[in-house]
Amino acid sequence: MSTKDKKTTLKDIASKKTDTGLIKNGENSEKTSKNKTEAQTERLKCVDKRDPVQDPNTVATVSPAYIIYHYNEDVLYYAILFLMIVLALVTRLYQIEIPPWVCWDETHFGKMGSWYIKHSFFFDVHPPLGKMLIGLAGYLTGYDGQFPFDKPGDEYKEAQYVGMRVFCALLGAALIPLVYMSTWLLSGSVIASMFAAVFVLFDTGTNALSRYILLDPILMFFIISATFCVLKFMSLHQRPFSVQWWLWLVLTGVTLCCAIGVKFVGLFVILLAGYSTVNDLWRLLGNHSLSLVEIMKHFLARAACLIVLPVICYMIIFAVHFRVLYRTGGGDGFFSSQFQSQLEGNRLHNISMPDRVAFGSVISLKQQRTGGGYLHSHSHLYPEEHPPRQQQVTTYSHKDENNMWRVNPSMGKPNLEGHPVLLKNGDLVRLEHVITKRNLHSHKEPAPLSARHFQLSGYGQDGEGDANDVWQVYMPGEADGAEVQVVRSKIVLIHYIVKCAVYSHDKKLPKWGWEQCEATCNPNIKDSKAVWSVEEVVDARLANVSFEVHSPSFLDKFFESHAVMTQGNANLKPKEGEVTSRPWEWPINYRGQVFSGKTHKVILLGNPVIFVGLLCLKLVFIVTYGLYRFSMQRGLKMDSHIAAFCERSFSAGWWLLIGWGLHYLPFWSMTRVLYFHHYFPAFLYSSMLGGVVLDYCIKIMCSKVSPSLSRAMFHVCVGTSLSILAYSFYLFHPLTYGMGAGTSKDEGHIMHGLRWMDSWDI
Repeated sequence: MSTKDKKTTLKDIASKKTDTGLIKNGENSEKTSKNKTEAQTERLKCVDKRDPVQDPNTVATVSPAYIIYHYNEDVLYYAILFLMIVLALVTRLYQIEIPPWVCWDETHFGKMGSWYIKHSFFFDVHPPLGKMLIGLAGYLTGYDGQFPFDKPGDEYKEAQYVGMRVFCALLGAALIPLVYMSTWLLSGSVIASMFAAVFVLFDTGTNALSRYILLDPILMFFIISATFCVLKFMSLHQRPFSVQWWLWLVLTGVTLCCAIGVKFVGLFVILLAGYSTVNDLWRLLGNHSLSLVEIMKHFLARAACLIVLPVICYMIIFAVHFRVLYRTGGGDGFFSSQFQSQLEGNRLHNISMPDRVAFGSVISLKQQRTGGGYLHSHSHLYPEEHPPRQQQVTTYSHKDENNMWRVNPSMGKPNLEGHPVLLKNGDLVRLEHVITKRNLHSHKEPAPLSARHFQLSGYGQDGEGDANDVWQVYMPGEADGAEVQVVRSKIVLIHYIVKCAVYSHDKKLPKWGWEQCEATCNPNIKDSKAVWSVEEVVDARLANVSFEVHSPSFLDKFFESHAVMTQGNANLKPKEGEVTSRPWEWPINYRGQVFSGKTHKVILLGNPVIFVGLLCLKLVFIVTYGLYRFSMQRGLKMDSHIAAFCERSFSAGWWLLIGWGLHYLPFWSMTRVLYFHHYFPAFLYSSMLGGVVLDYCIKIMCSKVSPSLSRAMFHVCVGTSLSILAYSFYLFHPLTYGMGAGTSKDEGHIMHGLRWMDSWDI
């Protein structure tokens, strides 16, 4: 097409009713005049995403006030998308192998990936998908699972760790194009989409999270993938039940499942998708051209793909998890005896042992609650500040010989030569710790942490103690004289004199108690945490039966896993000296997290220019929306094209603000330990909202100036914004790629003068 062909006046367009590609669905233009409102409309067109970039030759011959500038929109969209992909890969993969040692939580998730490769069962507070993918990435790139990942700072040496980092970095890089495409689906603006993607691209925190063996890049990838799929599906509302419609609906369900399959934080994007789905169904219900049968078809399609399908996929993830981790490992003690019996190498796997208990039997007692441990003791005494200095009794989640107790009668020793006398409901017993030969004991001394409970201790010598060693076996709901069964029977051990019950909770003792859980004697004998069961029995006098009779079903293991994970999440506490944070700190970038020390210091800290900018843009959005609604309520007349642009921008903004709130505000109510990295899923929505608002502000400003200045002003605003963002990334990139030794206080340090907040550890 020649330059002359491109020259089109508004008058020609109006007379021919040519499609001008305006903001809202490419509506046909109407006849316009040269009054002030129409001039503003045309200036807005010049910078709108659906309006072409101005041909420089056109300006020379035709007044800018009467020109619509034509360009190939698809070319611009894909050109920017391609550029974003390239920059994302470069920034995320640059020197990915550095530092060559374990950084921050790589010690956890790298280790868990190794356990998948070695098929060793473990316990974690998160669902398994993310760790399985890390293990798979390591396996496919030559990692053998042998590196111990003991602690941060350990040198990788010959371990093939780079493949797992590259896998996480690729998912982190995918965030940028996904943010770009999602913002376009909401706003219809290439400029808004570009700004949103650039916010994520140049953020040092998102970059740092993407470069290490962590769950965060995997989680964020599935969250933003689910967001994109939801928006893509919603964009096809005029083509219901088409192949594409079904494809994106199914992909929405799968990505929602994957998001929660990495971390329970994925629930928040499920809520966002649910909110959008309810709104969509409500819109359909108000469409009187649809019959109730058609509406029911819509409802059933969404129920099948957004509820049933994710549930099935989620259960498949756990089925694979159980199938891969078939060997015993360090975390199986958090699970029930029945669960453990399915793990190869576990003491309960494929064994035969008595299904009853007799006086003289050696047993282990496991607490019957989610994540309950074993009744445990060791030779160490309580410290002087918790008198009397008797032997510590605790609960411990791992199996060892210190969990074993001998069942003795309340008086004397059992007859090990004669016929065994079975233990029954109501019997009085002494429990002798097999290793130390001291009896389970209690008295009216306060427990170390639970002052209203009584201390539980080991007392005596070679099984000889005093009357405070006597306990009554009580089985709730069972008749007196009922026999104690292994695993099946629920037991409460009631102190014969003090009338309290053996009890444990999740409070951990200090280092003098090896950070094991406190065990006490609880005056409330009906407390659910005072219930125990016999897990193992060693007694040659009793007949053995196969433990396979206690094998759990898949659903039993599935629900038990979730109960244990929920309990573990609720009880996560900070370690001594660990830097944590609270939700109010996150949007203001108050404090970072140290990822790496030594000579290559890496800090998880957001780009302060971007964080401050996004805060300001949220405020601008709320203020401008309020002014716009106030003006509309007062009957202000506005050009239809500008009004359509405002409506679409504000609609997109509110949806993204809801997404940000759903991923951020719930953390305010959480009592578990929290870290800065928990904010970054919300940061993605904040970036998209920022892109929409910045695009809106620039275009509205350009529509207010004279026609001769609008195009230049638009390019200056966009170019200046991008330059500031790029330069801020240049200034703070050492946070991600390494700052070297020293601190920002040192003259000549790469970060010298850039410590803008005293709370930053740089």
